[in-house]
Amino acid sequence: MAKARKQKGDGGGAGGGGGATVLHQKLCVSIDMENQLIYGYTEIKVLLADNDTFALHADNMTIRSILVDGETAEFDYSPYWKNEGDQPNWSSISCLKTAADAACSTYTSSLNREAVPNLIVSYERSVKSITEQQLEENSEKHEENSGRLEEHGLKPVQASDDQIVNGCNGSAMEEQKEKENGNEKGKENGIETETEKVKNIKLVHIDYILEKAETSIHFVGNVLHSSSQIRRAHCWFPCIDSTTQRCPFDLEFTVSMDLIAVSNGDLLYQVLSKEDPTKKTYVYKLNTPVSAHWISLVVGPLEVLPDGNDISVSHICLSPALSKLRNTITFFHDAYSCYEDYLSTTFPLGLYKQIFLPPEMTVLPISLGASTCIFSSDILHDEKVIDQIIGTRIKLAYALAKQWFGIYTSAEEANDEWLLDGLAGFLTEIFIKRFLGNNEARYRRFKANSTVCESDVSGATALSSPAASSDLYGTQTIGSYGKVRSLKAVAVLQMLEKQMGPDSFRKILQVIVAPNRASRTLSTKEFRHLANKVGNLERPFLKEFFPRWVESCGCPVMRLGISYSKKRNMIELAVSRGCTAKATPDSDSHTNGDTREGDAGWPGMMSVRVHETDGAYDHPVLPMAGEALQVIEIQCHSKVAAKRVWKSKKSTKFDGSDDNIDVSTQENRTSIESPLQWIRVDPEMEYLAEIHFHQPVQMWINQLEKDKDVISQSQAISVLEKLPQLSSAVINALNNFLNDTKAFWRVRVEAAYALAVTASEATDFAGLLHLVKFYKSHRFDADIGMPRPNDFHDIPEYFVLEAIPHAVALVRSSDKNSPKGAIEFILQLLKYNDNNGNIYSDVYWLSAMVQAIGELELGQQGMGFLSSLLKRIDRLLQFDNFMPGYNGVLTVSCIRTLARIARKVSSSICLDRISELIAPFRNMDKPWKVRIEASKVLIDLELHHKGLDAALLLFLKYVDEEKSLRGWLAGVLFSFFACFDFF
Repeated sequence: MAKARKQKGDGGGAGGGGGATVLHQKLCVSIDMENQLIYGYTEIKVLLADNDTFALHADNMTIRSILVDGETAEFDYSPYWKNEGDQPNWSSISCLKTAADAACSTYTSSLNREAVPNLIVSYERSVKSITEQQLEENSEKHEENSGRLEEHGLKPVQASDDQIVNGCNGSAMEEQKEKENGNEKGKENGIETETEKVKNIKLVHIDYILEKAETSIHFVGNVLHSSSQIRRAHCWFPCIDSTTQRCPFDLEFTVSMDLIAVSNGDLLYQVLSKEDPTKKTYVYKLNTPVSAHWISLVVGPLEVLPDGNDISVSHICLSPALSKLRNTITFFHDAYSCYEDYLSTTFPLGLYKQIFLPPEMTVLPISLGASTCIFSSDILHDEKVIDQIIGTRIKLAYALAKQWFGIYTSAEEANDEWLLDGLAGFLTEIFIKRFLGNNEARYRRFKANSTVCESDVSGATALSSPAASSDLYGTQTIGSYGKVRSLKAVAVLQMLEKQMGPDSFRKILQVIVAPNRASRTLSTKEFRHLANKVGNLERPFLKEFFPRWVESCGCPVMRLGISYSKKRNMIELAVSRGCTAKATPDSDSHTNGDTREGDAGWPGMMSVRVHETDGAYDHPVLPMAGEALQVIEIQCHSKVAAKRVWKSKKSTKFDGSDDNIDVSTQENRTSIESPLQWIRVDPEMEYLAEIHFHQPVQMWINQLEKDKDVISQSQAISVLEKLPQLSSAVINALNNFLNDTKAFWRVRVEAAYALAVTASEATDFAGLLHLVKFYKSHRFDADIGMPRPNDFHDIPEYFVLEAIPHAVALVRSSDKNSPKGAIEFILQLLKYNDNNGNIYSDVYWLSAMVQAIGELELGQQGMGFLSSLLKRIDRLLQFDNFMPGYNGVLTVSCIRTLARIARKVSSSICLDRISELIAPFRNMDKPWKVRIEASKVLIDLELHHKGLDAALLLFLKYVDEEKSLRGWLAGVLFSFFACFDFF
């Protein structure tokens, strides 16, 4: 082995392999679980440039030897962790700002260093040129490693030894000779170019050892698994760790007889080891070219559950989770078949394997690999759990969609990754629409678009931005930025689908994944070409569309108001145009200069749907581009209703009771004197835009009561709850919608929260009364006035009722405290909850009630209830301790609520006492999620009680005590930092 030394600057381009192109890679390793050891070799077939060196990535391992075409090659190996020259001068740190700068500098320099290949191979140099010192170090290291392997009962790997993994198909050298023979034949036929190319193809054989790795590959007990973190494949096998380098893989893993190895592609066979009868080898073949970071591995005492619906899928987990696995995956063939049907082709990567491991073992909630996906098993659920169903199905469906768009078809360049991410999300929404309902799909897309418009304010959210990619080092694809970018990518693709039609867009996706397609990569430029050729979109439109939506940041902001001219029977629509991204001289450097406030550069024409007395009419009259201020006229079709004189009549109070008062309000007169019922802007969500529309209150009420579209209903509720003055008509409209069982349950939940917001002394707490009345009408026994035993058969109604306690807890009186009636109501629900005879679990039901307690503001008047509330929480904690519920959900809610109460009444109680109550939940015998939540809460209390320094010290203490907390608590710590102005 060559001496490890500081990295050279000319080792090759970042991620480029120093001019080498990988054609094929074979990985053969043996795994020693007891000693956390991986040893073996990899064979990489590379096409080299004219120079005599090439570069690979490798870290955290011992390189024992390298052969090029069977001959020993010289190499320089510089492990990244040994480069200490770029460490900052920590002694110069004097404040939090300089600490942040130093940490950022260290992080970016580390990323830059790791981007450069660090295993430099010189394949034409003579072995005799190696110095005597290097030879001695090589010999000593070889003897040391061999002795260590023999102590473990393992046989060291020789460069020409094929017996480390039994059952390898043929010799690599024979394969190379066949290629050379083929080249000679080609030369005879005059194919000189191919001959020269073959001369530059080399077979690189690398023997290596990996001991107790902590990055990319993880040993936890008798389970090993990899994680698909960016540019971390080189931490468990030598490779060119770049998304632009893709090749087929042959994979062989030797493990103990009692373990199963799951990896990429198809399992060709498993064979017993001749050298060690206690071991066997799993042989996989992946023919589809993929980059190295999509190679994954799971080894453990796994249970394999083949899918029973005639699809090539296997579901895998550890024994304790098997029953939950059976229940969870019953739907999966729907998603699998949906994608194959929509794309008109079979799954392209052979047998798909989804593996579920305990959350304390996994580094990421979802870790993708080619034809594999590793999930945290906390998304599994049994038939008794209701709340987990929708979320779990969407997560599994999205991971499957990423196999098509992201792995099988990959991005040509880093700036094209948004496209594959968006296509995977688009395909997932096809599944949601088909199997979870059109209302669910439209509602989720509406909320996603709202999130994008709210967050798309800087260049970090530009989908294809070279500046952001280089300056942010790929971090724009993770965390909150990553979420916004993914949602925006789907929205942009849906806009294109609306322009070209669903059939044309579907044809484009079918072309992309067609088996006979020459390339398995996709670029934004190629997709744009397909949009023109297959989708029949005009070049001028695309020329505007892609630069504005893909290469820039910001979303259009449309502010609109109406005025009706009775004389002309005409609507005057006033429009103000703006942009969510506001560029200033001191703005973020990542923000594109062309995204400025008031920018009117978006292509397209919005539609305005006018609901009149005799029908609805669409008017495509609102251009996305234009002046900042504009007035547009829209002709009405219906005639003006005859004017009538309104007499005083019986009206309804806020609480629904009757009283004789005159309610000939301006709102009613406005609606009678015009044919307008209500108006909607962009009703089909053809554009990603932030729309603020103003129309009379009665028209919003009409929209809520008469429009059956979930987006229209949600928009109406959002406006009505924010009105400065609330009429009885508004309160009653919200209440009627809450009670409408035909309405979509998610929007009914919004109506419940709107009633809570509108409840105040000014409205005689009508919203609170309606909420309590609604709940009691469904869940209370009218004869005794007490809650009935739980019955969750009506799933939509379950979700609506589950939200009521939380909504009640949000009601505030004029002193900003919770009304006494709200506190008593929630306490009563907790006290008399009875789940006997109910086939479904009430763990989320109880959890929602406990979290509602955390939302209460007790004040001086409510402090008398504190003892009773804490007593209820204590009983639930004891109950969940003796009879643990699903995933520790109830205990987590109790811990979280205790912490919230403690912070609110910190002046009355000692926070140290609360910390003592929560600390035992960090014990190793508690469920992992409970330990995580207890750690979060204790750090949070330490922050509020003793300050940031104390919280940081406690955080470091917890990380040192339990490694499985590291990734999760780091996110917690960052959320704390976000609360301070210096970030």
